[in-house]
Amino acid sequence: MNMEFTRKLPIPQQIKNKYPLTEQLELIKKERDEQIKAVFRGDSDKFILIIGPCSADNRESVLDYIGRLKKINEQVSDKIIIVPRIYTNKPRTTGDGYKGMLHQPDPDSSPDMLSGIIAIRDLHMSALKDYGFTCADEMLYPENYRYLSDLLSYVAVGARSVENQQHRLTASGIDVPVGMKNPTSGDISIMMNSVTAAQHSHTFIFRGWEVKSSGNPYAHAILRGYTDYTGKSVSNYHYEDLSKLYERYAESGLANPAAIIDTNHANSGKKYLEQIRIAKDIVYSCNHNDDIRGMVKGLMIESYIEDGAQKIGEHVYGKSITDPCLGWEKTEKLILEIADTIK
Repeated sequence: MNMEFTRKLPIPQQIKNKYPLTEQLELIKKERDEQIKAVFRGDSDKFILIIGPCSADNRESVLDYIGRLKKINEQVSDKIIIVPRIYTNKPRTTGDGYKGMLHQPDPDSSPDMLSGIIAIRDLHMSALKDYGFTCADEMLYPENYRYLSDLLSYVAVGARSVENQQHRLTASGIDVPVGMKNPTSGDISIMMNSVTAAQHSHTFIFRGWEVKSSGNPYAHAILRGYTDYTGKSVSNYHYEDLSKLYERYAESGLANPAAIIDTNHANSGKKYLEQIRIAKDIVYSCNHNDDIRGMVKGLMIESYIEDGAQKIGEHVYGKSITDPCLGWEKTEKLILEIADTIK
C-alpha cells in the first residue's frame, strides 16, 4: 500500500470524554434540535437561515461573526431560526488546496489531523457555550461525523458526495436534519434518491462496527444549482424549479417534504453579491405560493465579516479564503429584510 501510516488517532468517544458537554449545554442542544425539527415537520412556520463563512478558517473571526449573529438573532427570533455555518472540512474539485480546519487548524501551516479534530470540536463547543448556538457542518467524511455528533443541529451532504453510498447510509442514522444537495450535474433524481435512502433503515459497516440505522425522517433536499456540459453555471432556485420539486415530493411519498435553497454556488455562479437578490426572489416565491412556502424551510447563505475572498497568507480579518462571501453589513440588512417580508 502506497501510504505512510503516521499515527493512530483517538476514536470519537475518547475525544468526547476529553472535551465533554455539560448538562446545561446538552439541554440547549436538545431544545435547539427540537425547534429546528419542528420546522421540518411543519409544526413551526419559522424560516431557517443556515448562514456563515464558506469555510471556518480562523477561530477568532468565526466566533466574532457568530457573536454578531447572536445580536441580530434577538431581533428576528420570532420569525427566523439562525443556524450558523461552521464548515470545518472543505471538498476540493481537484483534491488540491485548503481542505479546512480539520486538516489545517492553521491555514499557513502543514496538515495536522489530531490538532484539527481538537480545533473543530473546540470551535463548535465555543459557539454553543458562549453564544447558545448549535451549528451546521458539512459531512465530507462520514467516519468523522462522530467527533461532532453531540454538537451539530444540522448536517449537509455536498454535491460531490450525494451519490456516495456511505454518506447516504450514515445520514440514515443521524438524528438531526440532513440536507442532500443536488449533484454538480443537476440531476434532481439523484438528490431525491439520496433523500429516500437517508429516510430508510439500513444495516452497514460504520467505524468498524456492524450497525443498523432507523432512518432519518428529516433528510431533505438542498437546491444549489449545477454546471452544464459547457461548464456554465445553471440556477435552480426559481419559482418553476421550486414548483417542480414540490411535484417530485408529492409523487415520492417521502416524510416531511422539505427543501433548503442555497443562494450561492452554482445558483449565483459564485457571484456572492447575487445572494441578496436570490434570497429575496425565493422569499417572494414562498409568499406567492403556500405549497412552496410549506416545502421551502429556509436558505443557505455564505456570509462573513468582510465582502469577497482572499488568498491564503493575505490575513485580512474575517475575509474568506475559499469562496467569496457576503460581508456583515449586507448580511445584517438581508436578515432583517427576510424577517420583515417572509410570511
